[in-house]
Amino acid sequence: MFRPMLDPGAPAGAPLRFTFDGVVMTARAGDTVAAALLANGVAVNRETPVSGAPRGAYCMMGVCFECLVVIDGVGNRQGCLVPLEDGMRIETQHGARQAEFREGIEA
Repeated sequence: MFRPMLDPGAPAGAPLRFTFDGVVMTARAGDTVAAALLANGVAVNRETPVSGAPRGAYCMMGVCFECLVVIDGVGNRQGCLVPLEDGMRIETQHGARQAEFREGIEA
């Protein structure tokens, strides 16, 4: 369903390497994390906190929050709004992100 739309006259973006759940993948410079995952055939990038139902990128403009992923160890990142960088470690987000509580800081 999703595939890159390339302008035949435009130079292709430089290839970037990243991992998704430990699998090495490549995408073009200028892609967002969500676009890179879709271009690599990844349709599911998170599970809902309540039922564990699979979810994937939907609106691609930051409104629906279905593209949440863990990027370099930080959860709740909207993949459609984050530009892909070489070497990123992207992981499926399982359920809700765990809140970190530090001594002396009230929630």
